[in-house]
Amino acid sequence: MNGNMDYESFFKQSVDTIKNEGRYRVFANLERQAGNYPHAINRRADATENVVVWCSNDYLGQSQNPVVREALVEAAQQFGCGSGGTRNISGTTHLHVILEEELAQLHNKEAALLFTSGYVSNDAAISTIAKLVPNCVILSDEWNHASMIAGVRNSGCEKLIYRHCDMTHLEELLQGVDSDRSKLIVFESVYSMDGDISPIGEICDLADKYGAMTYIDEVHAVGLYGETGGGISECDGLADRLTVIEGTLAKGFGMVGGYIAASNALVDAIRSNAPGFIFTTTLPPPVIGGAIASVRYVREHNELRIKHQERAATLKRMVADAGLPLMDSVTHIVPVMVGDPVLCKRATDMLLEDYNIYIQPINYPTVPKGTERLRITPTPFHSDELMEDLVRALVEVWQRLELKQAA
Repeated sequence: MNGNMDYESFFKQSVDTIKNEGRYRVFANLERQAGNYPHAINRRADATENVVVWCSNDYLGQSQNPVVREALVEAAQQFGCGSGGTRNISGTTHLHVILEEELAQLHNKEAALLFTSGYVSNDAAISTIAKLVPNCVILSDEWNHASMIAGVRNSGCEKLIYRHCDMTHLEELLQGVDSDRSKLIVFESVYSMDGDISPIGEICDLADKYGAMTYIDEVHAVGLYGETGGGISECDGLADRLTVIEGTLAKGFGMVGGYIAASNALVDAIRSNAPGFIFTTTLPPPVIGGAIASVRYVREHNELRIKHQERAATLKRMVADAGLPLMDSVTHIVPVMVGDPVLCKRATDMLLEDYNIYIQPINYPTVPKGTERLRITPTPFHSDELMEDLVRALVEVWQRLELKQAA
């Protein structure tokens, strides 16, 4: 056995491979300014510049909402900054109880359960649900998020992958599973890289027909769709047909954390069995206080959702009119195809350095190789003037890099 093995070389080799493939990620040193969203300060080694953020998942700007910020500060002053441990030891506060009640009401479910992130909620809930029911087989959309894939893998159960949003294929797979086996269909409502939506009603019909449970990830839809922000499932009137609705506090609500909403029995079973819930310190009271205020505010202000959709539609029209390769999207996501990792990174570097526009490149493994893109997320706070500046910059960058135009 070699006692002088150069372990560092393995780590360096991994990074070098990523760099050679053109998908090495460099994080901008941004300083967002409270009350001035979507503007931020970009701190570079040789300069400090004001930039406009165009790729945030803070879709409604709730992290900057004075009501939310004041609630966070008030919670810190009243309850302190830390939660004190896991929920099972000393980490449950009255605020946790209130927020879970709010989230259950948001989705018209009996109960809800908080996790430290949307990734953890998917991993913990999916894996635990599948383990708790006998001889379970999981049917998973091929484009599901990495956190859902982790949950499927960690369940140790048999998995069947159906083609993205292909209901014929899903039914073929369901037909091949013994009728007496437990089944769990896991999918997202809004797929955030392409901006398309799952046929939730059809999935529920198949689940009813073949005796399957349904698990929907609504992280890119909660707060943004439905009369009160319950997501696509509320918008389509299907929440009551879904076994589990999973969501996040980190996007439409502008905070951090994940959750599931379901029946009392299912939520209690996850609470009592999921390692990802049991063995981690819970979200601190200030975050929970801010989240309560945000959920309540967003539920009561449907005009935010209306404005958000109008801004997305306006930008899509401007991008298309400029001859840029806008990808099909029926949601608030505005994806623009590049198709090459190196050029995608160069385009975003140019936008930041020459135009003070911040957009991160979306490369593999987030999207398949050859489909690298810019993923633009307008908010209610991006004005027409900012959109005109963005489109003008995109056109110039496309010309400078000789990128493909719209077909």
